[in-house]
Amino acid sequence: MSGHSKWSTIKRKKGAADAKRGKAFTKIIKEIMVAARFGGGDINSNPRLRTAVLAAKAENMPKDNIERAIKKGTGELEGVNYEELTYEGYGPGGVAMMLEVVTDNKNRTVADVRHTFSKYNGSLGENGCVSWMFEKKGLIVIEKSGVDEDRLIEVALDAGALDVKDSGKEFDVTTDPASFEEVKKAIEEAGFKLNYADVTMVAQSTVRLSGKEAEQMLKLMEGLEDSDDVTKVYGNFDIAEEEMERLSA
Repeated sequence: MSGHSKWSTIKRKKGAADAKRGKAFTKIIKEIMVAARFGGGDINSNPRLRTAVLAAKAENMPKDNIERAIKKGTGELEGVNYEELTYEGYGPGGVAMMLEVVTDNKNRTVADVRHTFSKYNGSLGENGCVSWMFEKKGLIVIEKSGVDEDRLIEVALDAGALDVKDSGKEFDVTTDPASFEEVKKAIEEAGFKLNYADVTMVAQSTVRLSGKEAEQMLKLMEGLEDSDDVTKVYGNFDIAEEEMERLSA
């Protein structure tokens, strides 16, 4: 399982998403503004904006907040001018990491990111140092319990998925970014419950972590995601199921 998918599983168990609802609002609003800025304010013709708006609704964000963010992005209302950046670095155990950032002050953001990396035995690297190890794909994670694997594979592949893998307690469905929404819709309409679904960076290989390195890695992920400017964090790490249970307790 990819580090990002594994981290999402741990966050669900820890209840971190509910505890940081306000921070989630801030990040989603930024994403809506950037998506509207580059792709326009029509969710029907802007898939990225549509995904951001769906995320906002999932967090029960008020409709007025969503509409204001879209108008700020398109320039109909005055708003902050955000830029998108990608940072790369290394975590404990040599884990390759990529960060997606939306910020109005990159000097502040890079200083915060560098500090968080060093705090948890990681280091910020140069652009290009690890990006070759990741590939952008759609990732849909489905709870394994009670799922008819043959039916899931049939639905996913017929809708255009690239692969369906058994990752232990879940199934990972990967897609091309362009076919992500179509595959996700088909899987949902077939009645499967999604634990996670997003266009993400999938690592070509993973580093198995345990003990102190696994604990430091999770603290680093949490510390980076705690930043208002960091929208997504990826790492090519894996953690054994029993170790994950211990760390997420």
